[in-house]
Amino acid sequence: MKYEYWFASIHGLGRKKKIWIRQHITSAKELYNIEEKGWNSFAYLNEKDLESIREHRAKWDLDREYEKLQRKQIHFLPWFHDRYPKKLLEIADMPYAIYLKGNLPTQQTFSAAIVGARNCTPYGSGYATRFAGFLAMQNIPIISGLARGIDGYVHRGALQAGGKTFAVLGCGVDICYPREHLGLYMDILENEGGILSEQIPGTPPLAAYFPQRNRIISGLSDVVLVMEAKEKSGALITADLALEQGKDVYALPGGVDSLSSRGCNRLIHQGAGILLSPEEFCENMKISNVAYAKLSNRNEIALEKPEKLVYNRLDFVPRNIGELAALTEIPVWKLTSILISLELKGLIREISKNQYVRAT
Repeated sequence: MKYEYWFASIHGLGRKKKIWIRQHITSAKELYNIEEKGWNSFAYLNEKDLESIREHRAKWDLDREYEKLQRKQIHFLPWFHDRYPKKLLEIADMPYAIYLKGNLPTQQTFSAAIVGARNCTPYGSGYATRFAGFLAMQNIPIISGLARGIDGYVHRGALQAGGKTFAVLGCGVDICYPREHLGLYMDILENEGGILSEQIPGTPPLAAYFPQRNRIISGLSDVVLVMEAKEKSGALITADLALEQGKDVYALPGGVDSLSSRGCNRLIHQGAGILLSPEEFCENMKISNVAYAKLSNRNEIALEKPEKLVYNRLDFVPRNIGELAALTEIPVWKLTSILISLELKGLIREISKNQYVRAT
């Protein structure tokens, strides 16, 4: 595969030309070893293309570069590899190759992408966490982009629910961007999720790469949920790409005077599905809620009345102890012992100081 990796990493050659070339040769090794007169058979390539290939061949150390890839535990999956995601083969502008750390979403499983604004509101982040957590409990792989804002809440919500989540990056998979999501990056991998990109390892997070990665987010998914988006938003690019790929798009409605929800409201006006609750969404998509029902029934039996009151006020959106005291009208001193009891039973988790969510 070291020759295939060399060919995939040629910068000056476009994705379509790479696919065309690879379809007309037996292996990239054949191209690497081609003599000068052999270039005449590639009429599709201009002199600039040929120069990019020659230059890359001259400076690329085959063994060293492929060894670096393996040392970083990065899987290289060109489009003809048997592990290349089948859903990406169905989109018009499929990536030439996917670089992967960790795992891929199960090929035959229904999967959902959840995207939204970087500068999100508590309303958007709360529902992003709730939808991601609920869908993850149905064993649905959750796909997003690891960006600040909604993406981060989506990945964290899926993990809190004990599910698997997958991040598509606009840089190399060996670079965590943004840096403050390093803990989340590691948690995704430790919980059998995956980090994917079409950019070769070491590629920095350049602005041009992020719109490109959106087609992979939608391509890996069967449905795209937009949780919050302004009128001009990268999340709307993902929604448009999903529609071009024949995928369903749903959007979270917001206030008519909310700038953060104008993009979502516009999508709904144009015919996107409306996200009112994760339960209703699953019903519309004919997704079974068995896992959630079993969990709810188990908790109903196990809890005393005060514990049930507190538990029912929690979901996958974090609430602090002050909010819970106001919602339940239970004094803080008494509420503290109830929360400890629920945590010892494994029903809730304290994710940060005095911030609680449900646990699977």
